[in-house]
Amino acid sequence: MSNAYKEQQLHDALPSTSHDELARQHFVRSFKEHLVTDLHPGLKTAYEKRAKGKFVEKHQREPESIQEVGQVMKQDTHYQAWSSLLRTSQEMMWSSAQIPVQRAIQKLATQAAETPAVGSLRLDPDLKIPAYHTAVDIHCQPGGYHTEYIENDVAQGAIYDRAVYIYAMGQMGVNNADMGDSTVAWLKQEHPELKPTRILDLGCAVGHSTLPYASGFEGAEVHAIDVAPPMLRYAHARASSMGLPVHFSQQNAETLDFEDNSFDLVVSHILLHETSSAAIKNIIRECHRVLKPGGMMLHVETPPYEGMEPFDTFIFDWDSENNNEPFWRKSHLLDLEALALNSGFDQHKPIQIMVPSAFQETQRSNTFQGGDFGGGGVWFVYGCQK
Repeated sequence: MSNAYKEQQLHDALPSTSHDELARQHFVRSFKEHLVTDLHPGLKTAYEKRAKGKFVEKHQREPESIQEVGQVMKQDTHYQAWSSLLRTSQEMMWSSAQIPVQRAIQKLATQAAETPAVGSLRLDPDLKIPAYHTAVDIHCQPGGYHTEYIENDVAQGAIYDRAVYIYAMGQMGVNNADMGDSTVAWLKQEHPELKPTRILDLGCAVGHSTLPYASGFEGAEVHAIDVAPPMLRYAHARASSMGLPVHFSQQNAETLDFEDNSFDLVVSHILLHETSSAAIKNIIRECHRVLKPGGMMLHVETPPYEGMEPFDTFIFDWDSENNNEPFWRKSHLLDLEALALNSGFDQHKPIQIMVPSAFQETQRSNTFQGGDFGGGGVWFVYGCQK
């Protein structure tokens, strides 16, 4: 990997692990690293030496789309082994993160509720969880983000916090905060004139990417929303244990309850590919509505497919069919310029830029692959100024 592996930063909300539980988690991380470093490179070789030739022989031309590459790659034994093992590693990851949480579920809930509050937490028991959350277990996380097992539950948040670190193999930094850290660093370098006093993070989950805005823009009032109560309870306890004031509230980003023209900066981090095509349009319109004139919208994502070679697109698209990411493909094919224009952002040209990772400073592969959003060394940022 590009940086020496470091353990996740401990905080009071993070589930404790026994020796065997931690060893299990370390095994899963090492297994994922093996797939990335030893099996993944062979996919291109299998394509160039075997699969592509079969397609050319049959069609007298090279594959030009995800589907056409898939016709031959899905029949290749190396791809089949890699894909099967990658999916298995994902299921093993969730299991390894679930075990310590299941053992201490009541303690974690009590501990979170008793953590001295910094910032605030506002839940809405009447909020309907959207179907694009409930229809599948996103990322294969059992129960998705929203499922609650006990009163005042934080289990899904606690599982997610640890699992993301294993999933990214430590390449998101010790606080899983690389998307937020990278965006804050880019903003300060490229837009030093922007001094946000009120910031909103959409689809915050447990606040991994939220906290860099609270620490990076001193004095700013930071709000963060999500639809899932277990995530928000955990996020509030986590932020409070770190002494960072964030105002968490349970809301759907499609219909925010904030006033018009009330934020200087609206951000999200890997939110767009978790929502439906209709929801994305509503979310961008809401971003425009709540932004102050001159304010900025920024959505941090993995790179769009435009300009990628068909083979690279096929591999990167693995999550669409194998990792419970039903909106992944469509979100990576969006006409982002039209999306901004149709949402009211008609005064400025949309931002579409690759932002370097703050964590992977010394070596960047610039290569993303299926099942690994933390290894590319860059983040795609889409946004616009109002």
